[in-house]
Amino acid sequence: MLVWNPWHGCHKISQGCKNCYVYSKDMTFGKDSSIVTKTSNFNLPLKKNINGQYKLTGGELIYTCITSDFFVEEADSWRKDAWDIIDKRKDLTFLIITKRADRFFYSLPSNWKDGYDNVIISCTVENQSRADYLLPIYLKLPIKHKSITCSPILERIDFSDYLNFVEELVVGGESGSNARVCDYDWILDIRNQCISAGIKFWFYQTGAKFRKNGKIYYIQRKFQHSQAKKANIDIL
Repeated sequence: MLVWNPWHGCHKISQGCKNCYVYSKDMTFGKDSSIVTKTSNFNLPLKKNINGQYKLTGGELIYTCITSDFFVEEADSWRKDAWDIIDKRKDLTFLIITKRADRFFYSLPSNWKDGYDNVIISCTVENQSRADYLLPIYLKLPIKHKSITCSPILERIDFSDYLNFVEELVVGGESGSNARVCDYDWILDIRNQCISAGIKFWFYQTGAKFRKNGKIYYIQRKFQHSQAKKANIDIL
């Protein structure tokens, strides 16, 4: 997985942020994750090797700003430059997963129009209230490639009013020692909703506290992706 973090740090805004992995990791180094800072890798997509070739080769999917939120308030003054980098690297596809779709228009580039072809923006929600607040906003935004990320899923969610407007839904449980329950029935219900809407579905992670048929399984971090894959329920 190729990652570009132009800035690091974020402040929590919803229930899904409660056990944020960035906060947990930063805590081990004595860092305050609520302080947003520009990183030394801000220009990573433009960096070249000794032969003058881009270090990030064309055709790759770049997970963008995964230790922050691309639309966090503190990054408003940096975002135009980040958009410029994304625009220059049209040969890369940038995946931006955000909890702040309601801040989309802040520092939007003048040439955005109906979106960049090489940008996927995924709106992430964790429960029904966040879905019903963010998704009506998100679905009206001028974005060419839209998806929904339901992670960490915290309850059964009805997406039926929203799936006809996105390309894919990705769902996963919560990791960490304080992880909340991920119920397999919730996952299967969302899968059925995706089938009805005719869109892609990806169950990427069980989470640490996985409930199936009423029984809770405690799954080590290293097995959470592979166990989800073994379920063999993806629709790609």
